[in-house]
Amino acid sequence: MSGGGEGVSSALALSNAITNLSASAFGEQRRLEPISEDRKERWRREIGWLLSVTDHIVEFSPTQQTNKDGSSIEVMTTRQRGDLVSNIPALKKLDVMLTDCLHSFKDQDEFYYITTDSPESLTSNSTRNDDKWWLPTVKVPPTGLSETSKTFLLSQKECVSQVLESAMAINAEVLSQMEIPESYIDSLPKKGRVSLGDTIYRMLTLDMFDAEQFLLEMDLTSEHKILELKNKIEASVVIWKRKIVQKDNKSSSPFSTNLSMEKRQLLEERAATILFLLKQVFPGISQSTLDISKIQFNKDIGLAILESYSRVLESLAHTVLSRIEDVLEADQLTQESEVAVCKRDIVKEAESPKKEEGKDFCLLEERPKKSKSTISLSQVMQWNMEDHEQPKKEKNETPRKKLLTRVSSMINKKTSSYLESLGTTKSPKAWRYS
Repeated sequence: MSGGGEGVSSALALSNAITNLSASAFGEQRRLEPISEDRKERWRREIGWLLSVTDHIVEFSPTQQTNKDGSSIEVMTTRQRGDLVSNIPALKKLDVMLTDCLHSFKDQDEFYYITTDSPESLTSNSTRNDDKWWLPTVKVPPTGLSETSKTFLLSQKECVSQVLESAMAINAEVLSQMEIPESYIDSLPKKGRVSLGDTIYRMLTLDMFDAEQFLLEMDLTSEHKILELKNKIEASVVIWKRKIVQKDNKSSSPFSTNLSMEKRQLLEERAATILFLLKQVFPGISQSTLDISKIQFNKDIGLAILESYSRVLESLAHTVLSRIEDVLEADQLTQESEVAVCKRDIVKEAESPKKEEGKDFCLLEERPKKSKSTISLSQVMQWNMEDHEQPKKEKNETPRKKLLTRVSSMINKKTSSYLESLGTTKSPKAWRYS
């Protein structure tokens, strides 16, 4: 299986076989479409061959056996190992749910895909991100998906999410049961603080620690940085756990023990919470250094089969979930663009009558004719004599009156607001002892 002369262990050979079979049967699954019958049949047949090994991984259990004379004795019989009895049927059921989910998209005709090099892709607005440029673009009708299709997609999304969570839980449980290789332990520093770095260690040791806020403050813009953070935290957890175990056994430890037992357990719990959130937020992230080391040096065939089977189902569920979200995102973008066009049309229709109503001009024939007023010469002379000095006084007094009115209003406003604030504010002494 490895291609080398020395070969690998049986556990790693079976793990690689399940991984390679999944890659050839499902591939990258770039579209929401059923798997071909040939590949589906091949997957069913060959995964059954590989899982049949678990039928012979047994454990002894005491049972009562009745003899011919009626006496009963206790004998040891074999049965399949407990973790395989509970997990293998569950994984088979998750497998069937995923393939049935893909098969349910067989007769759909409301959305389709266009390749990146097609003319339609060049002329349309692509909804693909730059980091997924090789995937085909989803196209939906101009009016968006129907309510029936959206309801169906949301139900399938919920189903696949449950499959993903179950596969992740089984995989995490199996990995926790695998032994940590000595080669990985030898590569660790002697202190957990050295593995984390001063900045991360200080954030972990805060009194008011919040795991979600911790992730928001970290740089998680790329998969490489996420893996680097995960490797650091997992290494520190291994160091702290070994310190606790070796202190309980009172054995000599190469690791320094400057931290108290309570503080070390607290840091271990916080680190485990961060690892759990990383797994939930980034389900499709690659395996960490600790996980790779466990899989590589694992000798338990049953754990190897459970880990690889749950891992490939987790990867397939994450891929299908991403494709469903791509279709829903394309539908949302289409509806938003349609709403924007409707709003623009409504604004144009609303503005057009306003312009017509706002015309103030009229024809000369339609203008009202002003009646000429007749004033006698004596009236004009009287107006000039009586009101000759009055405009000057009004011109001089008008600015002064305006200024006095404005100043008085400002003074009244400030006085009222200050008095009102005194009525609602406590004294400093009353505030101190309230």
